[in-house]
Amino acid sequence: MQNLRHWMSFALVWILGILAAPAAGAAQEETLRVGSKRFTESYVLAEIMAQQAQAAGVKTQVRQGLGNTAIVYEALRSGQIDVYAEYSGTIALEIAKHANGSDLASLNAALAPLGLAVGVPLGFNDGYALAMRRKQAEELGIRSLSDLARHSELRFGLSNEFIGRGDGWPGLAQRYSLQAKPQGLDHGLAYEAITQKHIDVMDIYTTDAKIDHLGLLVLEDDQAYFPRYDALLLYRQDLPQQKPIAWAALQKLQGRISEEAMIGMNAQAELNGLGFAEIAKQFLAGGAPQAAAATPADAGAGGQPSFGARLWSRLVAPDLWRLTAQHLALVLISVGVAALIAVPAGILLFPHARSRALALGAAGVLQTIPSLALLAVLIAWFGVIGRLPALVALTAYSILPILSNTCAGLAEVSPGLRSAGSALGMTRPQRMRWVELPIAMPTVVAGIRTACAIGIGTATIAAFIGAGGLGERIVTGLALNDSALMMAGALPAAALALLSELVFELWERYLRRRRVRR
Repeated sequence: MQNLRHWMSFALVWILGILAAPAAGAAQEETLRVGSKRFTESYVLAEIMAQQAQAAGVKTQVRQGLGNTAIVYEALRSGQIDVYAEYSGTIALEIAKHANGSDLASLNAALAPLGLAVGVPLGFNDGYALAMRRKQAEELGIRSLSDLARHSELRFGLSNEFIGRGDGWPGLAQRYSLQAKPQGLDHGLAYEAITQKHIDVMDIYTTDAKIDHLGLLVLEDDQAYFPRYDALLLYRQDLPQQKPIAWAALQKLQGRISEEAMIGMNAQAELNGLGFAEIAKQFLAGGAPQAAAATPADAGAGGQPSFGARLWSRLVAPDLWRLTAQHLALVLISVGVAALIAVPAGILLFPHARSRALALGAAGVLQTIPSLALLAVLIAWFGVIGRLPALVALTAYSILPILSNTCAGLAEVSPGLRSAGSALGMTRPQRMRWVELPIAMPTVVAGIRTACAIGIGTATIAAFIGAGGLGERIVTGLALNDSALMMAGALPAAALALLSELVFELWERYLRRRRVRR
């Protein structure tokens, strides 16, 4: 019992610390907070903006890979970030849905009621398009989207965001009378799928580096369905007044990035494995962003580094300990809070069969909600992204195993022992403390053990909303279609799971020995 109290106190200290952190960060009003979506180009542009501001002496915080448009927009609207790179067509059709056009004046008129503004055109257009393997398209005589409509047998693999966007698949299918039923795929994985011939058609961004590299043909939008997607900055309306030095620095990016330069920077990340920060540094220094073949000494076939070499370099990268600590904190805090809730709840509910069944049923329902869906609901509820919604979601998933095991452990106490305790004059709380809970403790610990195992795996999802952890590597690896980077996130998470099992095995053995001595 004493060990459990110590463990819960430790968890409570962590909770207070993690919840105080956002408030401390909010006090740093002079920090420019830059966000990005979860694809290569957005990562690169975020680093360019941050480094441009840093060169002017402004402190910056970069929140990379926050997710799709809805999540990054929510982060901007709620003040979690100050600015991010967005596209005129997306703003007009997805954010300011009532905009009269996609020019700056129309967009700003529509964004003003939201407390947002748009400006600083970066100089390139990155539109949506559909692409096929060039050889297959030539064999079928397909050059345009109208041609595509005559081949209903083709398999479409489209990003989930594109499938759901107002300027995406629904309108496109209607305009061109496309009858396909697309399969939802992560954008980075779709390139692998089309290369392996698992799909025939995918959506692409026109500045993607892999279009030419993989021999894809971009199909002509012959009925002009897609609008222009000029890259520009979407920012909080008060940014120029609140952070004038940062704003002046960002304005110097206007018109500096051509379409060719953006394709080159994307290629450096996706084909050469260069870090986003290094790409931004080279660009701002005036270096030509070109994709050059990698030829290190440990290169494999084709001059590219072997998978083992790439995995090792990503595994032992400088961010390993930071991400591991973040991941561990997410798990310890969420499981600690769940234990603080579920163990007392189990004790209180155990004598009441109907209430206990209702509580277990409610916890079971929470367990069935898909993690990303729960995160989206919590973001809308709290109005923030990052650690708070991630911790609430992880706590919700941890409650069921702890609550059910607490009830199961108490059920293992024989009626005879309860009667003996009462006969000795023990009150119900005394009997619970000295008789029932010590007997139930191994089963309670097993529930906490299960919750930790669930939490370590589920915590990787937290990176999709900027909560950090080892999932950052997995999310970035998905964006780059870099299996080595994804494994560099998955392997430390697996190691944490094994370490957790070892710790709990030792703890359970200790509890069993104490039980035998008594």
